[in-house]
Amino acid sequence: MAAEEGAMSPTRMLAEGHLRVATGGGAPADGGIAVRHLPHHHAAKKALEGVGGKNEQDNDEDADFVPSQDLNKLANGNGNSKIPATLDDYKRFLVPIIEEYFSTGDVELAASELRYLGSDQFHNYFVKKLISMAMDRHDKEKEMASVLLPALYADLLSSSKMSEGFMMLLESTEDLAVDIPDANDILAVFVARAVVDEILPPVFLTRARALLPEFSKGIEVLHVAEKSYLLVPHHAELVERKWGGSTHFTVEEVKRRIQYILREYVESGDTDEAFRCIRELGLPFFHHEVVKRALTLGMENLSSQHFILKLLKESTAGCLISSNQMSKGFCRLAESIDDLSLDIPSAKTLFDKLVQTAISEGWLDASFTTSSAPNEDLQNASGEKVKHFKEESGHIIQEYFLSDDVPELIRSLQELSAPEYNPIFLKKLITLAMDRKSREKEMASVLLSSLSLELFSTDDIMKGFIMLLQSAEDTSLDIVDASSELALFLARAVIDEVLIPLNLDEISSKLRPNSSGSQTVHMARSLLAARHSGERILRCWGGGTGWAVEDAKDKISKLLEEYNTGGDLGEACQCIRDLGMPFFNHEVVKKALVMAMEKQNEANILALLQECFSEGLITINQMTEGFSRVNKGLDDLILDIPNAQEKFEAYVDLATECGWLLPSLASVT
Repeated sequence: MAAEEGAMSPTRMLAEGHLRVATGGGAPADGGIAVRHLPHHHAAKKALEGVGGKNEQDNDEDADFVPSQDLNKLANGNGNSKIPATLDDYKRFLVPIIEEYFSTGDVELAASELRYLGSDQFHNYFVKKLISMAMDRHDKEKEMASVLLPALYADLLSSSKMSEGFMMLLESTEDLAVDIPDANDILAVFVARAVVDEILPPVFLTRARALLPEFSKGIEVLHVAEKSYLLVPHHAELVERKWGGSTHFTVEEVKRRIQYILREYVESGDTDEAFRCIRELGLPFFHHEVVKRALTLGMENLSSQHFILKLLKESTAGCLISSNQMSKGFCRLAESIDDLSLDIPSAKTLFDKLVQTAISEGWLDASFTTSSAPNEDLQNASGEKVKHFKEESGHIIQEYFLSDDVPELIRSLQELSAPEYNPIFLKKLITLAMDRKSREKEMASVLLSSLSLELFSTDDIMKGFIMLLQSAEDTSLDIVDASSELALFLARAVIDEVLIPLNLDEISSKLRPNSSGSQTVHMARSLLAARHSGERILRCWGGGTGWAVEDAKDKISKLLEEYNTGGDLGEACQCIRDLGMPFFNHEVVKKALVMAMEKQNEANILALLQECFSEGLITINQMTEGFSRVNKGLDDLILDIPNAQEKFEAYVDLATECGWLLPSLASVT
């Protein structure tokens, strides 16, 4: 009955792919969020005393309490370990499991009982039930629920079921608020905590917001989660301590601990001791970092490779590291292999051998494949040359962020004389911009548009984005909401005609299915498909002045009219500069030429174009694009200006003589 009622609900849309989230039973493919903090979860069998609080009343589930010990009797009676025959049965059996967990704090027991219960298709109801019961209790139970979910994630609770469970909670916020006055804020903390713990992708908030009614309490919850928790300074630490979580490690501290454990293991060769230390970290959802660092250590120190392979093989056989975490560790290393090659020139070859060994010995899924690098020449290039280029590029970009001088940056980039590394420059530009404010993000998009006309080919830009997307998961560890930011950069590139929509398909084909990168491309497509997408994407970072295209055209017309009626040449140039849209200067050229045809004082207008070109304000590519657009519209112009053809040809002759245009335009006219 419940399933039928939810047939067209947002939750069902999530399940059926109308609104896609990271799917599958694996570790979070979306690459998660840039968490700077990870909770140190409770030991599996640490008893937590003093459980208190009210009994939870679930408004849409009239489930009777079934004592935990009765589960075995029912199972034996059915002759089947997958006890619940229906959804209603499943809901009833959840209550004793959750009650027992709140009484004992035994994560392993809760996991065992949920696994014994089976019915994976109903696990989204477990997520909902656990949180709704915790919401009506003390902070201790809320913290315990937040600890249990990451512990069950990937191995028992898939990413899709986790998202569906939270979606169901958001849909029932109105009902929860009847019995729990501060339900909105409590649920907002649960959502924020799930994002910080990487069991919900950050994009979940955007996707859920698109499905919920505009003025629903679910929307209010998402707003509170974002504005009050996820976007505030030190948000991860704030969220983790909200309910008095025990100990807190930053990501860097966890990485240092893992590195220390691995180095100690290589020196001692004591596998059991290494397993004990990994287990004591209490972070099963972060075991992919163990895999990644172990593989890197084996590549850096070939003499340790035998020990590393032994550790990883036995950790899989002993179920310490799940197959999903193992695959994710390999995936993350594959995505950062370009950077690793700077320190280990043979990294690609060594990694391929490790993959073959792992697959042949059966501890890595045979379906694992590494996407080919976007440019094999880049991988085989001299490490020193690439390193030097990256350093110089960083200086050039930092200078650009200070000066906002596009022509100067282009000159500096040309002086490096390394066009084969253009994709690396693009990756560096966007990575640096993502970690800065909206001003720098907007400047990066503006620069990319200029570079696409002056220096970069479409192939260069595609390869640069592929490199960014392949390393998206690593980037997300340092940059909050990197996936969403990168999707905006991709969408903006399409709006600015740096890329065409078909290029997104080509980029996606180079990425692993269900990876963070492929999800980012999907997100960019969704942004582009939305109503008024052009205006919204242009304004996403305040696009110069934050104007939409029509607003910008209106500003251009007004500044040209003012200049033509006796305005100052220098002031007109400054107004064009103040538009902050150098990638749209072809519109200035087009409108200026049309105005010159219509007015008597055409020499004045042409003088403005000459001044803009001389100052580098309007580039040769933008000038050529403007002339080309007028040429394409000549048939319509002739209806209002009979001699438009003759005038345009005269303007082209003048522009060619002055060097404004690329040679290609002369052949067209």
